[in-house]
Amino acid sequence: MNAYLHRVQYYETDMMGVVHHANYIRWMEEARIDFMDQLGFPYAAMEARGVLSPVKSVSCEYKRPCTFGDEIRVTVSVAEFNGVVLGIKYQMEKASDGETVCEARSEHVFLNREGRFVRLKRELPAFCAALEALTQEEKDRE
Repeated sequence: MNAYLHRVQYYETDMMGVVHHANYIRWMEEARIDFMDQLGFPYAAMEARGVLSPVKSVSCEYKRPCTFGDEIRVTVSVAEFNGVVLGIKYQMEKASDGETVCEARSEHVFLNREGRFVRLKRELPAFCAALEALTQEEKDRE
């Protein structure tokens, strides 16, 4: 998978000239949507089928500040998937020198429009299989 690249915009910075912490979570979402596109399962297509994926939890550990104009490379990997909860890891680094600026994680569930859990193995078996394969690849790397 290709990493997602984001160029820091001026409006994303605060009075100290560094990126406001809330923007990292936005970049995580941008990278996750891009990751799903690259995987062949666009989020918009899932929504069209009535499958929604709300955030269950999110955490960030900020390592170094980013400033206006920095290009940030966000690498996404599947930390875990148990058929119900999808855990995603994000490694954010400056594209110029590879310096880590943030390590983060999010967890997502899959619901229908009525708010009930979706059985991914039945509703989206190819997507489920792809996530399971990526989970195994991540375990093999550890």
